[in-house]
Amino acid sequence: MKFSVVAEYYSKLEKTTKRLEMTALLTDLFLKTPPSELPKVVYLTQGKLYPDFVGIEIGVAEKLYLRALSLASGVSVKELDEQLKQAGDVGVLTERVLSKKPSSSLAAFMGLAEEELTVSEVYGTLDKIAKVSGEGAQETKIRYIAGLLKKASPLEGRYIARIILGKLRLGIADMTILDALAEAFAGGRENRPILEHAYNISSDLGLIAEVVAERGVEGLKGIKPKVGVPIRPMLAERLPTAEEILERMGGKCIAEYKYDGERMQIHKSGDRVVIFSRRLENITHHYPDVVEMSRRHIKAREAIVDGECVAINLDTGEMLPFQELMHRRRKYGIEKAMEEYPTAVFLFDCLYVDGRSLLNLPLLERRRALKEIVDESDRFRLSEHIIASSIEELEEMFERAIADGCEGLIAKSIAEESVYQAGARGFLWIKWKRSYQSKMVEPVDLVIVGAFMGRGKRAGTYGALLLAAYDSEKDQFVTVAKCGTGFTDEELFSLPKVLEPYKRDSKHPRVYSKLEADVWFTPAKVIEVIGDEITLSPVHTCGLDVVRRGAGLAIRFPRFTGRWREDKGPEDATTVKEIVEMYRSQLKKVTE
Repeated sequence: MKFSVVAEYYSKLEKTTKRLEMTALLTDLFLKTPPSELPKVVYLTQGKLYPDFVGIEIGVAEKLYLRALSLASGVSVKELDEQLKQAGDVGVLTERVLSKKPSSSLAAFMGLAEEELTVSEVYGTLDKIAKVSGEGAQETKIRYIAGLLKKASPLEGRYIARIILGKLRLGIADMTILDALAEAFAGGRENRPILEHAYNISSDLGLIAEVVAERGVEGLKGIKPKVGVPIRPMLAERLPTAEEILERMGGKCIAEYKYDGERMQIHKSGDRVVIFSRRLENITHHYPDVVEMSRRHIKAREAIVDGECVAINLDTGEMLPFQELMHRRRKYGIEKAMEEYPTAVFLFDCLYVDGRSLLNLPLLERRRALKEIVDESDRFRLSEHIIASSIEELEEMFERAIADGCEGLIAKSIAEESVYQAGARGFLWIKWKRSYQSKMVEPVDLVIVGAFMGRGKRAGTYGALLLAAYDSEKDQFVTVAKCGTGFTDEELFSLPKVLEPYKRDSKHPRVYSKLEADVWFTPAKVIEVIGDEITLSPVHTCGLDVVRRGAGLAIRFPRFTGRWREDKGPEDATTVKEIVEMYRSQLKKVTE
């Protein structure tokens, strides 16, 4: 398949922000793609080469790319650097430079068409670039990139450049790709839940594309949990009171501590242990102590378990705040960090044991299986929990959790239908945190989507950030706050550099904002924010028309807490539903 076909579709996708149009264009592209090359096209459309959990990235910086473009075009790096400032985008720059590139004189003289790039050639070369290492790796990468660009048309060059630098900017979410695959190969979007279920188990859109294209919907049913392949985590909704939680749960539920740590999905096969984060990143390297505890205390030969890791004080047993644990997220000095910030692991679910998937079992059966395979210790044990059937029991457990240094409780259904809903956020699990007791005494996690330039002392940096919540129903990021307080001077002046990789020329297609920011960003970075209260707003789009026609919701006097939520992706941010529930909880407290 010619890569020019893919580039032409990317060009069309770039010109629309309408999800239905995007889906139709992707459906057409997928139908034109040979099944053997479909996974490659899907990965490239995501702007990657492999699923995130594989951990292989192209790893090319802008300066190195410009050296390759210089080699391919004959234009000096200095001149390219100047042109990039005008173009504002490396893809546009590449397209302009390649449009001035003379065609092969020999080919032109002989009247021959120049050889065209194929999808396999582009993907294969990018794969080599990602995997090359050792002495001379940079020069090798430059040669590979230059070789691609010499053969690329200007339009192909635009997208090759963006893929290499991680700036594809098509505005396409995973769910849109699943919609298109369902339309193309599964009889329509009404069958997308089947694809989504398989994706939630495999976390691999390329695999889903390959299977559904070759074997249809029936083939997807053969995708099962596999040790070493992360399952997309089940998530919780939130409610503000014990009364509402018990009512939703049918009068009885498990109430577990909600620990202030990092969620972990631990995979064990013999002595091999792999740990995945909530975002499906392989974080094994950061936690050698958890690896050793998993080897020692998980008795099953093969298992996948779900839990939370927290930093602790070994002398007192006290659980420490999440921010202390994030000192473990480093490339070097792991042994020292392990001594300075020891951890404990609290397990709360079991998804797979010795060849058997437990995903479709009720929660109590999964908990029993978990207890059977874990030899508990002080630092590696099951989460603190009770089975509650009264408001008093829930409230007492809540207060105990807070006193022990936790964020609150997670209430979980114990009904027959309490299966593990991989990748889903629903009311089988409900979180109850201090923030819902009255007004905003606890923070929310919001996505940076834009910024406003600073003035006076803040000239030369951003004066405030435009923050958004996640609308899971519309797959959009909707604004809820304009935050400029809580930052130190050092943090403020580092913001342009930190956010530079996500900077855009225009608003991202998945961002819905009435405000016009000075700078727009791809939704990627999540920060923790606290405010005084949630109010109706004529300018913000979070919960627009839900509470009152023409009004959205906004956080009043938002302040940055100093916490960057590197453990969360943009879709893991606080949702519109949660913001609406918090607002209604406030109203209820006021009226009482």
